[in-house]
Parts: sequence; structure tokens; C-alpha cells
Amino acid sequence: MQLRTDLAIEAREVAGEHIAGVDFHEYRENDMKISRLTVKTPRAKQLLGKEIGTYITVELPSLTDNFTGTDGRVNTIGREIRRLLPVNGLLLVAGLGNEEITPDALGPKTGARVLATRHIGGELARTAGLDRLRPVAVVNPGVTGQTGIETGEYILSVVKRIRPNAVIAVDALASRRIERLGRTVQISDAGISPGAGVGNHRVRLNQDTIGVPVIAIGVPTVVDARTFANDLLGDSLSRAAFPPTGGQQMVVIPREIDLLTERASRLLSFSLNAAMQNAFTLKELVSLM
Repeated sequence: MQLRTDLAIEAREVAGEHIAGVDFHEYRENDMKISRLTVKTPRAKQLLGKEIGTYITVELPSLTDNFTGTDGRVNTIGREIRRLLPVNGLLLVAGLGNEEITPDALGPKTGARVLATRHIGGELARTAGLDRLRPVAVVNPGVTGQTGIETGEYILSVVKRIRPNAVIAVDALASRRIERLGRTVQISDAGISPGAGVGNHRVRLNQDTIGVPVIAIGVPTVVDARTFANDLLGDSLSRAAFPPTGGQQMVVIPREIDLLTERASRLLSFSLNAAMQNAFTLKELVSLM
């Protein structure tokens, strides 16, 4: 049975820690463990089931239990995001997902708090002291069931029109372990499959499909039910509990999913603003939000 996870660090746990073509190191900062995993070869890609690229994983205290010390977390996560961004130029932030479904609302909720600055310029910006703002555009494209437009089609159309230097896509993810929900942030330059967290994979967004680099950011909000059962019961018992005709699309979510999604979106939006607008302090950015 294939264990479903969107987290590269968990794919490494399953495939083995010593795989040729994979670089891995970790360190601690501000009460968080930060891991950097780089998939470098097609063979490593095949073994891990992850695209070639860099995957940064930040493990932090649960957002549903502890939301103190956020300034340090925001600055650290913002710096990790900034490592993968182009130095200059317009950025497009896309909040992927369905705001009407709580576990899938991370992207839209994050996008709603990101500072859109592309329209701010000229004498007004200089007079207000905002001429140091980096141009940023924000879209929440919704989902195909709401709009009739594939997410990839929507993003590609916007990219062709405004020509950003990179796209930052925020979406909910799936983990293989309950304890990682709401306490893990993954940042990657390998692109993203919209809807992956809730099992609704669409056309992958990456430089090949839309023409500019795609930085993917997410927090796991769900665990696939069969994967969860496998961890608890073992492969044979989980197959009995979830036969091929049932259970394949079920997911497990924590009971405090509303709080988790709200706090995760707040953490990501603050971190994104800090990453993109590093000429300003966090206090200054909060006053602009």
C-alpha cells in the first residue's frame, strides 16, 4: 500500500534516510526544527515520489495549543521563504483551495491577509513612505466546481497578463501522521498540484507549465484515512478496514480544524509579507495589513 503524504520529509522517512541524489540537513531556531531536503536526480525523484527541487520543512509547536512567540517564527519562516524567491521584480501570490471547506481554506485565508502592492506607486507611494514596497499581486482563484475554470488555466492567464518574476502558491497539504497537522510548514521550489491535500489533484503548477518559477507553501490539515489506519493497524488490517470500494477518499481532520486553519493562515500570511517586504519591520507590516 502506498502511504499518501505531501511532505518530502515523510517521503524520506518511508523510502529511507540514505538515498543517493538526496541532500539533507537540519538545524533548530526559535523553538523550531528546520530541515532542508534537496532532490537532485531522476532516480531520487522516483524513490521519493517528489519532484526535483528543494523542500524546506519547519516543525513548530502546535498552532492550536501555543501561539506565543510568533515574531520569531514569522521572521524565521519568512527568511526561509525569501531564500527561494527572485531578488527583485513582481511576485504573484495565489491562495489555492475552497474557502467553504475548512481543511481546504488555508490558501484563500492566507491570500486575504497578504499585502497587495502592485497598484501602489508614484508620488503617493513616496509621500507615504511606501516606495520601498516590493510589487505584489494576490489572487484567490477558487476551485473548478465554483468557477468552471481550472486553477492552472486561471494562474497561467494572470501570469501571461502581468508577467510576474515568480508565483507563490499556498495550499493545504496532507500528512501521514496526525501529530504533524498544524505544526509543520513546507516550502518548496518544485511547484505544486492544486488540491493535493484533500485528494483532488489538478494539473501541476511549475515553471514548465506556467513559464515562471513556482514556490509552493503549505501546512498539512488532513491525514488520508487509509494511511492513518495503516500506521495504527498495519497494512493488512488497514486493507480490511478500508476495502477497495470504500474509504479511499476519506480523510481524518482534528476537531479543532477551524482554529488550526485560522492560525496557520495568519502565520503564513505574516511570514509571506515579511519575506517579500524585507525593507520593512514586522511591526510596520502589521500596521499596513
